[in-house]
Amino acid sequence: MIQLMIMVHVLMAVVLLGALTHQAFSVARRPRVPDPNSMISRYRNVSSPVFTNTIIVLFVATTIMGGLLYPRYRIDVRTTLEDLQLRGANGLFEIKEHFAAVGLGLLPAYWLFWRQPLVPDFASTRKYLTWMLTFIVWWNFLVGEYLNNIKGLYP
Repeated sequence: MIQLMIMVHVLMAVVLLGALTHQAFSVARRPRVPDPNSMISRYRNVSSPVFTNTIIVLFVATTIMGGLLYPRYRIDVRTTLEDLQLRGANGLFEIKEHFAAVGLGLLPAYWLFWRQPLVPDFASTRKYLTWMLTFIVWWNFLVGEYLNNIKGLYP
């Protein structure tokens, strides 16, 4: 059962990563004249507001799933990290927890600034909120994958 929960958690995180990364690139500085043959231009030229509700639901659902997996982490992985004296890895997870909480705290502002109709004056606020959430999700994903595989990395 725990493997199934981890797989669902990872799959939700991957979809969240894709949506947030796509939105983050779409709000990045656009070239003056978009090149229709450029993959980057096509990747950026999406309707950014379409992703907002999906990102919020996925962020909350992924965080809840992570919370359900948390007791198992404390019992299995953290004790292994302590036995191997990998304090840095434990610290990475503590940062991951804090970033998830900060991300949850950012979601109301994120939703507020991405509501339709988009106010042009808040374009930079939307961009920075999106990039902060993108950083948080990438950090949490990479740290989670590293810690999930720690037993295989440190025999």
